Amino acid sequence: MQIGIIGYPYSGKTTLFQTISQIHIDPNIASKKDSNQAVVKVPDTRLDKLTDMFNPKKKVNATIEFVDFAGFQNVEQKGGIFNTAFLVKARTMDAIVHVVRGFADDTVPHVLNTVNLERDVQNLEDEFVLADLAFVETRIEKLEKDLQKQKNKDEVEKELSEMIRWKETLEGNVPLREIEFDDNVKKFLKNYQPLSAKPLMVALNLDENDVPNKDKIVQRISEKFTSKKILTVPFFAKIELELSQLEEEEKEIFMADYGLEGSPLNRLIQSAYNLLGLQSFFTVGEDETRSWTIRKGMTAQESAGVIHTDFFNKFIRAEVIGYDHFIEEGSFAKCKEKGYFRLEGKEYIVNDGDILNIRHS
Repeated sequence: MQIGIIGYPYSGKTTLFQTISQIHIDPNIASKKDSNQAVVKVPDTRLDKLTDMFNPKKKVNATIEFVDFAGFQNVEQKGGIFNTAFLVKARTMDAIVHVVRGFADDTVPHVLNTVNLERDVQNLEDEFVLADLAFVETRIEKLEKDLQKQKNKDEVEKELSEMIRWKETLEGNVPLREIEFDDNVKKFLKNYQPLSAKPLMVALNLDENDVPNKDKIVQRISEKFTSKKILTVPFFAKIELELSQLEEEEKEIFMADYGLEGSPLNRLIQSAYNLLGLQSFFTVGEDETRSWTIRKGMTAQESAGVIHTDFFNKFIRAEVIGYDHFIEEGSFAKCKEKGYFRLEGKEYIVNDGDILNIRHS
């Protein structure tokens, strides 16, 4: 899974990327690159707890790949804030994190001269809509020409009808994530990857003085940009950067001084995981405890295939114990005594946190 981090220059997006990835980026080199990328572990206290219980040789977290894009052009420039290279690569992302600057700093002026959260979020939404509209209009022109040439027109007519629906939506300045897509047209989403249909996380990079008011600020932005596929989260780049340089024992003291419970950055990573409609199941043992990433709604057989294709093809049964029950009882034996240990077939829908052992031929 890939998540793109985007935003205006000096918004804090590269600081966010560096803190998440623990990779230092030389600003002189970064300015010459279109993007930087890194694979990041998804923090999960459940996996930590299971690792403590089994003391395995290895612990493997689920991962997400983050891509830090170069800063936008000034929105006032001709052609908008996106260049062609950005559009090509951004369309391949599974979700977008838009870092929005919420702090004032006279030494580093905002590229639009003032700090305005609502304006910057709206600018991105508008540009996504315009980029998709330009693509859709071009696609409609081609499909209309194809209708004049082809004998078998059913598929062309079907796609043309969907593109017209997209065009009407976008012309109303409504992003495509706001409309429903049935299974028959989801292939168009997969083929064309419209930007305004992608899940969007708005990461508000707030000033450290905003810590007490962070929930109110998030609520204000969330109420303005309401969507089931938009998630608004706060983070504090300056605080997070300092946190990343501390030992674990010092981090808790540092966060307490700011009135923070748990790392906002960890919550942001976990929120990105949830935004994509993902969840985890676990495999445990003396050799390894591991968190496996699956989409919500996947079956036991599909989940087994994530471990290995042979497990999918030769699936027999899944031994299943819910995480909470396992922690409550403390062992497989006690879970069996209480009836929490189950054998499930291939159609079983795996729950977040299930501990699985796959039986296969």
